[in-house]
This record gives sequence, C-alpha cells and structure tokens, in this order.
Amino acid sequence: MSINSFKRRLVLALAIVATVFGAGLSAPVSAGGATQIGGSIVGDDCDEREADYAFRIDGDLNGCVYGVITESRTHPSGTYQEVADEIFIGTYLGHSGTFEMTEFYTHKVVDGGLQFARCKHPIVRGSGTGVFDGVSGRLDFKDDTTAGTSVYRGHLRF
Repeated sequence: MSINSFKRRLVLALAIVATVFGAGLSAPVSAGGATQIGGSIVGDDCDEREADYAFRIDGDLNGCVYGVITESRTHPSGTYQEVADEIFIGTYLGHSGTFEMTEFYTHKVVDGGLQFARCKHPIVRGSGTGVFDGVSGRLDFKDDTTAGTSVYRGHLRF
C-alpha cells in the first residue's frame, strides 16, 4: 500500500469515527483564519470568587466566566447597559487555560418582562494562558427570552 493510499484510508477512517461518535456535536470550524466556536450558558454553579456575577458555559469552550462590573446605567426607555472586566477559566479541546474579556451588555425590560438581552465580549489581547496563550477574538451571547436560554457564538484566533 502506498503512503498516499494509507493517508486517504486513515483520513476516511477518522472521518467515519468522528461522524459516528460526534453526531449532534458542533465542532469548531475555521473561518477566515479564525476558529468559529459556540455553545450555551448551562448554569451558575461556578465556585465562589470576588466577582459580581459568574456563569458556566458548555460547548466548544467549557468552564466559568467571572465578571466585575465597571460601569452601568439604566435609560428611561428601560434599556440597561453595563461594561465589565471578565475572565474565562476553563478548557478548549480538552486543554485548560484562561483569557480575559471586556463585556458590553445590554438588555431591555418592557412591562416587567425581559424583551431582549445580548452582549459582546472581545478578548483582551495578551491575556491568554495555557491553551489560550496568544488568543484573540470575541464571544457574543444572546438570550432567548421566550425559552429562557442563552447561547454564545464567536471566533478565536491563535
């Protein structure tokens, strides 16, 4: 068997294994030099830290986000905005590390109910450790106010 034939069979075998064992899972995809990622907020069971809020995410990134609010204001329209310094502590592809983000959060309450909530989290350049050493990019979170769920999408550049 030639080397090229062996490589093709190996790639095919790996693709079959990934399809069988990864059915329904989203794998990171490269997009214009960046790796596309996604997942959801799955709870607030992160350990105690000196933070104003903490939440656990799952998906391509697994771990906890801790935030300290640095600015906030509520507008007469019911729109609330805040800025926070954050740190993600967790894993990517099974490898651990951390990176810092700046959160820009907005939500609006109408008639006592949350109408929308979303936030942007650019990664602070040079803040990554471990698997995230040298990472840049951004995460975006969006709440589905009807279903009561939150998802994140984003891009990482290594």
